[in-house]
Amino acid sequence: MNIEFGKATKADIDELVKLRIAYMVDDFGGVSDHEKECMEKQLPDYFNRKLGDELIAFVAKDGNRIVSVAYLHIIEMPANSILLNGLYGEVLSVYTEPEYRGNGLCTKLMQNLIDYGKKRGLGRVDLSATREGYPIYSKMGFVEKEQRYIDMRYKY
Repeated sequence: MNIEFGKATKADIDELVKLRIAYMVDDFGGVSDHEKECMEKQLPDYFNRKLGDELIAFVAKDGNRIVSVAYLHIIEMPANSILLNGLYGEVLSVYTEPEYRGNGLCTKLMQNLIDYGKKRGLGRVDLSATREGYPIYSKMGFVEKEQRYIDMRYKY
């Protein structure tokens, strides 16, 4: 195993689409043919527009193949007393292909993500942890956030 770490570029979009769908299958137990078709249609355009700017994909490659990924979605909002520059990040879709799990790839990607966020001047980085990911994120310094507000959602 000859793993190299870096950031994905637009040349990696096909691999990112494949891994995003693999993440969805792994996290949700599967996707329908229709869902897969919709993702395969939307994701290339999304990655083409956002990758490298609002979305940074930290990747581990074995040769030319991406085997692990962690996304940092950079969000700008009006400045407030907690986020003086209005910038924060949200971690999305951390995924490692099953045969590469247990080798520290996720930990390395997350450390790269944290370091990048600090250099970029983010006020914080948020994530929603799976049970499997919780010990890794906790070990790296992520803490459960205190809820001053009640999370709510309106679905269309």
